Parts: sequence; structure tokens; C-alpha cells
Amino acid sequence: MMMKIKYILPIILSFTLASCGRFGNNSGDTAVNRIVCLSKQYNEVIYALGAEKELVAVDLSSTYPPAIKSLPTVGYHRALSAEGIIAQNPTLVIHDNNIGPEFVMRQLEKMKIPMKTFADSVYTIEQDKAMIRQLGSYFKKEPQADSLCRQLDVEMNQAITNVHHYTDTPKVVIIHFGRAMNIYLAITQKSTAAKMISWAGGVIPIGGDKGMQQVSAEMIAQADPDVILLTDFGYDRLGSVEKIKELPGVAGTKAAQHSRIYRIEEHDIVYLGPRTGANVLAFQKLIHAGK
Repeated sequence: MMMKIKYILPIILSFTLASCGRFGNNSGDTAVNRIVCLSKQYNEVIYALGAEKELVAVDLSSTYPPAIKSLPTVGYHRALSAEGIIAQNPTLVIHDNNIGPEFVMRQLEKMKIPMKTFADSVYTIEQDKAMIRQLGSYFKKEPQADSLCRQLDVEMNQAITNVHHYTDTPKVVIIHFGRAMNIYLAITQKSTAAKMISWAGGVIPIGGDKGMQQVSAEMIAQADPDVILLTDFGYDRLGSVEKIKELPGVAGTKAAQHSRIYRIEEHDIVYLGPRTGANVLAFQKLIHAGK
């Protein structure tokens, strides 16, 4: 009996180690990595690359693709919960330097949880492609990253070609939501959305120091947009185009008069990613309707 146990124990130990991905496959294909990613931008790329199997949790702003909503969340990326992150037992936390609060980051550092960032400034198509390729390299998905970048180039070139054929430059106001006392949270010229609308052949008339800021009903009226885009959050709260057309500041605009008020997904317009070209083409159809 003792001889049998002597030989069985190494077999059991060997099986146990082999079943644990961290030790069982040197190629890394089945490694047990537990990644918490706190960037909606990175998360979309990770899914587009087909590298999402290592994700165990994300932040609340990560809403695309729809499959990501099945993952646990650890708070908004600027209002994170250290306990929520630690509870996921992560082997790596990925972020884009747009996270907080600071004391949470200090807690994670004290826990010696590895953290990694990629490109944290993505304001141009070239920077967008660089980010995609960085993530592709990290997750060993280089061919997929190259394919995403080629598709992005094709779509952006088509958008540029389309702009040359338009004879109008519509004014576009993008509202995130309307609050009490006729105050709106609107997207300004200093935003990623403004770049995308420009690439689509339109212009955002609302200025400001931040990418998104509160504006009055009077400012909306003075802008007199040809098109109003409401993000899913604001549109769904109001419920219908007719309700939106009744809003102070909106009612007298050309957009309201011609019923050119449309719903868009917030995640399609607040950052650049693998679908930016497709999103710009979609915005062109909205803002140049009938052209």
C-alpha cells in the first residue's frame, strides 16, 4: 500500500499543475490570466481582436459590444472601488490613465497588483491604429489588428470621398441629456465627437473648454442646429422625437421644424476605436439626409 501511494502522489500533483492554466501551457494560449480592464476604448478593441476570454471585469462605461454587459463591473472609471477590483483576484489591471480616485490607485499599488497602460492619447486615426496594433501585439493578435486597421482605412477613405460630394455643412448639436431648469449637457467643439462630425462633413457650433458641458436652452436656440443628435441616455429618458421637439431651446430650431432629431449610442461618439470609420459613415447618413 505504501508503494502505491508513493507512485500515485506524483501523478496527482502532475495532473493538478497541468490543470492550472498558469503552469500547464507554456505557449500562453490557455494561461489563467484574470484581466480587469478599466477603459471602454481598450475593451472594444479587445473584443474586436477576439481576446476577451481573459477579461473578468470592466468599468461601468464599457458598454460595447453588447456581450461585455455580461461581465461584472467595478465602478465608473473615475469612481472605482478598490474592493470590487480586488474581489476579482486580477492578475493584471489595464487602464488608460483616466481613472480614479487616487486613493484607490494607491491601494492597488500597495496590493502589488500589476497594472498596464497602452496609448493614452487617441485623437487621430493614426493614433487610433497605433493603439489597436499595441493591443494586438500584447494579446498576440497581430493579424487581427492589421485587419482592423485596414478596414478602418477603407471606411475613412470612403467617408472623405463622400464629403467631397456634399454641398452642405450641417450644424449638429449633440445632447447627452436635458436636466431640470432647462439646462442641457451638450458636446462641444473640443471633443472627439466634434472630430467625427467634421470627418462626416458637419460642424458642431457649441464651443467650450471641455468636451462636454452644461449649456442653457438659449444657447441651443442660438446655435439653431440643422440636426440634433441625442445619446441613448437622453433620448430614452424623453421617449420620442415629439417630446424632444417640445423642449425649451429645441422647439424653434431647424432640426425640430424638419424633424431631424436622431438617437445615437454614446459609445459610438465619445472615443476612437476599430469602428470609428463605420460610425463616421453612419453619421454622414444622418446629418446629410436626402443629400
